[in-house]
Amino acid sequence: MNEQKKTPEKKDKGGRVGTVIGVILCVILIPILIVNVTMIVKGYTNKEKVPTFLGYAPMIVLSPSMDPAIKEGDLAVVKSVEVSDIKVGDVISFFDPDSSQGSVLTHRVTAINQTEAGEITFTTKGDANNAEDPSPAPADSLIGVYRFRIPAAGKIAMFLQTTPGYIVSVALPLILLVAYELIRRRRYDKAKNADTQALLAELEALRAKQAQTEAKESEKPAEE
Repeated sequence: MNEQKKTPEKKDKGGRVGTVIGVILCVILIPILIVNVTMIVKGYTNKEKVPTFLGYAPMIVLSPSMDPAIKEGDLAVVKSVEVSDIKVGDVISFFDPDSSQGSVLTHRVTAINQTEAGEITFTTKGDANNAEDPSPAPADSLIGVYRFRIPAAGKIAMFLQTTPGYIVSVALPLILLVAYELIRRRRYDKAKNADTQALLAELEALRAKQAQTEAKESEKPAEE
């Protein structure tokens, strides 16, 4: 009898654990999948702009020019803002005006200038550099203002920019979600089958008991 009482409790506990795992997977993997797909689509459809998600863009730090605030290999996250919101002392990401390769710099604003034509430019400098950047950054080269960094995540981000990385970043979450759903369904079907077998066994036991009762009744002498 003790074993019969413990079995439903174990099933309920296992079901709760499976539900919690499923919720955790969904909470973690679905947002990752949405972000990855959005970034990939934006990167392919508009290669001239840095892909963003909800106005945020991850920037891979390839040099120690902002050390120690931002270190080489970090992933700096910047937020798209209006040019008028930038002030001296902000760290901004912008397309390097001296690069023909579309390189991006993440440096601190040391001065905000305005040309005779009314165009705004930013004088910038890396915290670890001895001199300011050679050319002011035009306002239209602005990508965003620095918000926070993820230490040492730049190498992972570089991998995700490769074709295998795209496959992993999109396929892996899908595979994990599908695998979880298959396991969940298999466990559900197994539990359902076990319950069905238990019910059939209980019915068979009741029939056997009923047959024994009827047999005993038939063996009693008939009353005169």
